[in-house]
Amino acid sequence: MLIILLGSGQGLENGFENQFSSSAKNAIWMWSGQTSMPYKGMNSGREIRLTNDDYSLIRDQIIGVEDISARYNMWNISSISYKNEYGSFDVRNVHPDYGEIEKIKMVEGRFLNLTDIDKYRKVAIISTVVQNELFKNEDKKGMGKYIQINGVPFQVVGIYEDKDNREDNMRVIYLPVSTAQKVFTGGNRVHQISLTIDAETVEESKAIEDNIRKKMASIHSFDENDKRAVGMWNSFESYMETMNITKGIRLFIWIIGIGTIVAGVVGVSNIMMIVVKERTREIGIRKALGATPMSIISLIMTESVLITTIAGYIGLVLGISLLELAGKNIDSEFFSRPEADFGVAISATILLIVSGALAGFFPARKATAIKPIDALRDE
Repeated sequence: MLIILLGSGQGLENGFENQFSSSAKNAIWMWSGQTSMPYKGMNSGREIRLTNDDYSLIRDQIIGVEDISARYNMWNISSISYKNEYGSFDVRNVHPDYGEIEKIKMVEGRFLNLTDIDKYRKVAIISTVVQNELFKNEDKKGMGKYIQINGVPFQVVGIYEDKDNREDNMRVIYLPVSTAQKVFTGGNRVHQISLTIDAETVEESKAIEDNIRKKMASIHSFDENDKRAVGMWNSFESYMETMNITKGIRLFIWIIGIGTIVAGVVGVSNIMMIVVKERTREIGIRKALGATPMSIISLIMTESVLITTIAGYIGLVLGISLLELAGKNIDSEFFSRPEADFGVAISATILLIVSGALAGFFPARKATAIKPIDALRDE
């Protein structure tokens, strides 16, 4: 029971981890919005427009920022094609650090680099799904060839895949943000800024988040308490809250598991009491022949430990087998890879030995209190 409970708890923890595996856990996402509070004579409802200058300011002036990328969205994409093949895909215009923030796994070629940004290169990063749809009739698929985005040619320099195989992440084409702004008349506008932070606690991440909001409030003239002017999501805070929930679940599982073990100890102890009762005459003969109290205690406790260890080992094997079976047949979004690691197995074994010793100790104490003359009279 303990192994199954702990393995199931690990499955839940793995499921929660999967929710954050598609991007960096220590990320902050910021996007433009509208003011909801009047500020210095200005009415609410003003649109806040993020720009390249905001990206540069956060990158250069905010302490604790690691990777950072702006993102410019294009809403008027009419066609994406290669020769006679057409497809409907999302286009994300970003900086090179976006690959680290979103944990993009390249299978061929490379992701964007700073030279692409500085020289406004017309290059594109496509997914394996995009490759299969646009280059289905090509022998050498994708790499080095040109796709048309709204009639503008972009050379494919990298192909990626999403490790979670999420459809929304696999139908995306990445372009250099500077190129997209120039070619598609985006000016210096950006719609989102994402960054990873150097923080070990939620408090540190919140301090960085508050510092960014204060900077944006000062530059764009809105109240720093206006959460709708600039939307922000602190994934590190969400991740730590989720991990605290899993710790609570694990603690609860240990409490239930130990309770189960205690119930087993009581059961084994009762059985050993019956054994001592049935062997009263034998114990009396042993004591009459000179057996010491410690030898009697050792006899009873050894039997108790042997019973719990053998039965516990069988339970350990059955529990691990059930977890293996569940792992092969159950793999959902919130429950994945239930398992009991080597440390858990060792802990369970030690707990079994201690439990067996406890189960036999009190019956053994009772056995040593038996007087030989009374034992010999026992029927």
